[in-house]
Amino acid sequence: MRAGTQNRSGGPSSLNTAVLADRYLAPGETTRNDVFKRVAHALSVAEQPGQRAHFTRLFYANLLQGAIGAGRIMANAGRVNHGTMVNCFVHPIGRGGQSVADASDVERALHQAQITLQMGGGVGYDFSVIAPVDAEQAASNSGTESVCAVLDAFDRVCATQALINTRGGAQMAVLRCDHPDLTAFVTAKRGRKRWSTFNLSVAVTDAFMRAVADDGLWCLQHPAVPNAQRLAKGARVLSNGNWCYAVVPARQLWNAITEAAHDSAEPGLLFIDAINGANDLAEIETIAATNPCGEQPLPPWGSCVLGPIDLSRWVQWPFGMGGQPLFDFIGLSQAVRVQVRMLDNAIELTRWPLPEHMHEAHAKRRIGVGVTGLADALTMMCLPYAAPAARCMAAQIGRCLRDNAYAASAALACERGSYPLFSPERSLASGHFSAALPKAVREAVARHGLRNSHLLSLAPTGSVSLAFGDNCSSGIEPAFDWVYQRRVRTQHRAPQLYRIENRAYRLFRALYGQHAALPDYFVTARQIDGFDHLRMVAALQPSIDASISKTVLLPHGTSCAEVGALLFHAWQLRLKGITIFRPDSGSGDILSVLPALVSRPACFC
Repeated sequence: MRAGTQNRSGGPSSLNTAVLADRYLAPGETTRNDVFKRVAHALSVAEQPGQRAHFTRLFYANLLQGAIGAGRIMANAGRVNHGTMVNCFVHPIGRGGQSVADASDVERALHQAQITLQMGGGVGYDFSVIAPVDAEQAASNSGTESVCAVLDAFDRVCATQALINTRGGAQMAVLRCDHPDLTAFVTAKRGRKRWSTFNLSVAVTDAFMRAVADDGLWCLQHPAVPNAQRLAKGARVLSNGNWCYAVVPARQLWNAITEAAHDSAEPGLLFIDAINGANDLAEIETIAATNPCGEQPLPPWGSCVLGPIDLSRWVQWPFGMGGQPLFDFIGLSQAVRVQVRMLDNAIELTRWPLPEHMHEAHAKRRIGVGVTGLADALTMMCLPYAAPAARCMAAQIGRCLRDNAYAASAALACERGSYPLFSPERSLASGHFSAALPKAVREAVARHGLRNSHLLSLAPTGSVSLAFGDNCSSGIEPAFDWVYQRRVRTQHRAPQLYRIENRAYRLFRALYGQHAALPDYFVTARQIDGFDHLRMVAALQPSIDASISKTVLLPHGTSCAEVGALLFHAWQLRLKGITIFRPDSGSGDILSVLPALVSRPACFC
């Protein structure tokens, strides 16, 4: 028996139905299958007319097997509305080549953000081009505001948009580790509800992390000219042309970051040198920010269409019922190849908020095949999430995703042409991502090129896992719990509490009965050591050309020092980013295991 072939886990819960109706059903639709039919038909329009019926059936079958689109695809494909099928965007604040953004740049960026948010896209920004709070404004008459003041303006725009769109808006604010406003930025959310539409991240460099390790000094710098008082104190121009505002102990800044992360789960860290070092397009683009959930590092105007595959559908003989559990890699391989085609079609068919998005997307054709239900799949295979064998299985799954996604993209390039900026010398060079592909796939890339510059992205999958995955575990996260409460707001009504059960748990109960003891491989997020969370990301990262969104859930009693050790170890593992969360019973509650309460800024993909 395969989990996806014979579903004995019961029907969808009232929450699954409520989320489906609130976010994904078009007028006249009543079921998930109605959504699947609409999406499959809409995305087949990019095919040749004589092939559209065939690909409609192929996409529909793939959707039924758990290879779905991310939230914007499922909500907007085939609908007569102004929504986009693209979840992820990164916007510049200034114009190309500018090192300091002025007031007109900020106004322009606010307008561009509003258009994108109205169409359902989440946006990330690098705010490092904003002059520090004490920059000399009179000299340039720029009217530039501080980073925190600019974020206030972007937050207001997004919060207003949330009143129009039931999904709400999601944004990411990134600031470099050497920006003079860094301390104010990382402490802005501590102890108060500020910037509710934003997730915060600090872009940390290897040089900064080495300074932290060595207890060295760190220069806070910016191209903006300091004010006269600062100049009188000896501000100086550095060799890179920036002004040095202050020299402080690196660990002083590190402590501010870790204390803020400990208290408010923010900021997360983006290891920006690891991100750019692993980017196959590093010669032609520089990445300084990510989308709101962090799984997609993107250049200015970059975007990505996403589509997770429910891994729990590919487990044969789950929990050992009828035989030794096995993972159907052949079935997953086929699903990945179809998924690549469907997501590539979305680039052709989606509505773009801005022309800049379309031009950047068509030049590089980024897509993000991802997963959901990893923890459920491991549990069905009788593997505890934190066990080395579970990480080994996850790594095998990652390689299956990678190899088949790149093979499918090479086949699409043969049929439709490579992405315009493709260079075989660059992509197949030693040390690039493609160098790790199997020989046959590399040869296909050499012959035909690649249709897509990036193909893999592991995102959170909150609402689609509810609406289309029967509440399977989200993304690559461990199961939050097996039975718990979730507070959800729909149709602008007051939030309502729902009791829900994890999909793998319901399947186990259907197979073994309500009174059977849960085996020890049933492990929840709160039972997993923080370092084991990181080890799972490290097992998957070599197979993912974009990045991985993963929150390390820590016990409430975790100390600041322990948080700092986790953040530092993530850098040592060469991960691309990390976010931690320490539940606080005094916070606003989204998830609850009676009586504890947990919350995170919403970011539905």
